[in-house]
Amino acid sequence: MMQHSPGALNPVERRAITALALVFGLRMFGLFLVLPVLALYAAGFPTATPIGIGLAVGAYGLTQAMFQMPFGWLSDRFGRKALITLGLMLFVLGSVVAAEADTLVGLIGGRALQGAGAIAAVVLALLADVTREQQRIKATALVGSMIGAAFLTALMAGSALAGGVGVRGLFYTAAVTGLVVLPVLWWAVPTPSIHSGAVHAKFPERWRELLLDRHLLRLDLGVFVQHFALMALFVVVPASLIDVVKLPSVDHWKVYVPVLVVSIVVMLPLLVFSMRRTRTYPALHVALLLMLLAALLLAGLAGLDWGLVVGLTIFFTGFNLLEALLPSLVSRVAMPAARGAALGVYNTCQFAGVFAGGVAGGLVYGVLGPPGVYTLVAVLLGLWWLVMLTAAVPQLMDTVTVYIADAAAPEVAQRIVALRSLPGVQDVTVIRGQDMAYLKVDPLRFHNGSLDDIDGVSVG
Repeated sequence: MMQHSPGALNPVERRAITALALVFGLRMFGLFLVLPVLALYAAGFPTATPIGIGLAVGAYGLTQAMFQMPFGWLSDRFGRKALITLGLMLFVLGSVVAAEADTLVGLIGGRALQGAGAIAAVVLALLADVTREQQRIKATALVGSMIGAAFLTALMAGSALAGGVGVRGLFYTAAVTGLVVLPVLWWAVPTPSIHSGAVHAKFPERWRELLLDRHLLRLDLGVFVQHFALMALFVVVPASLIDVVKLPSVDHWKVYVPVLVVSIVVMLPLLVFSMRRTRTYPALHVALLLMLLAALLLAGLAGLDWGLVVGLTIFFTGFNLLEALLPSLVSRVAMPAARGAALGVYNTCQFAGVFAGGVAGGLVYGVLGPPGVYTLVAVLLGLWWLVMLTAAVPQLMDTVTVYIADAAAPEVAQRIVALRSLPGVQDVTVIRGQDMAYLKVDPLRFHNGSLDDIDGVSVG
């Protein structure tokens, strides 16, 4: 039997991560493709107003926030792939509606329909289903890096392609990206079956459980503050690059690209440090502290060109680390039977932070200028850092890979029941077609030797 190092991805994980990164990355590429030119396109409609233009740009985020929780909860009941497929088809339909819109209202409707396909939580839940606890941070980081690459590529390609195919052509390109990833989803991503020892709660009890879990609440608060900070900063940073660095808007990439590259290089050792179960929360505290120090530096020194650039670099070092840590922690703290719903709440808080950060950042900027925005961000990050620093750390689980020998379905079912009854085993996730299962275990109670009593099961 082939053995897999706990520190390395196994073949199923590699295939799943690659395929899901492609699914999510191409879908985000299609979405971001119109961003560089959408506001100007919307302004060209006869009935265009500033608020109408803003809705054309932001309607997607509003419906994303509205539908993350329903999609996540439904994926727990009806399967991840079915809900991702539904979300992709809504995205394709919304792209076509936006492409064919001849009024601003139609464009806003198309954008809202694009966002109604809220698959972020479901993709993360599926990623968590098919990866071990020890590999979760690595998996979310790899998918996140694909999204980041899609974002940068789309921003560069959108402006260039718009001159040839027009904005309608960009929307149709987005529709095509949503269609081409469907075969990847169904044929390349393994299909998990979760066998939980817990009784599935009814709808009201499930949501009450999730919304009152103090560990999940702290993470949900965190992603809200994290993305509030990002959007508030980007209300003022573009103007600051013009006023302080004396850089025209077409050249802002000369700051953004080096800042992001350096932040990723600095973040990687911290990410590697965080991969051990006992180090994950200390790494989260470091990431928060970096963002807090960056906000304080920007509040005091953003009037200097070097202060602005250094502050942004430190901020994105912490931000990028949190992007890998937070969804991983949510998937590890939540019970697998409620993982989709938990990630739905998490992603709703993320998009709510995006909306609130943009609005609050604009209001504060109009009254107190850039220092006021940076100070607001610093206060919120400081409060979150104190909450996390003083909070109890939950017991994070480990995953043990086991192989189930070929047998008739009733015998396999009996082995699953036996595995579920072992001390310290919380859940069993079977990877269909692989004769393989993941056991989510409490490392303080579970011992590999307990598997010796189950015929036809071996440790991977």
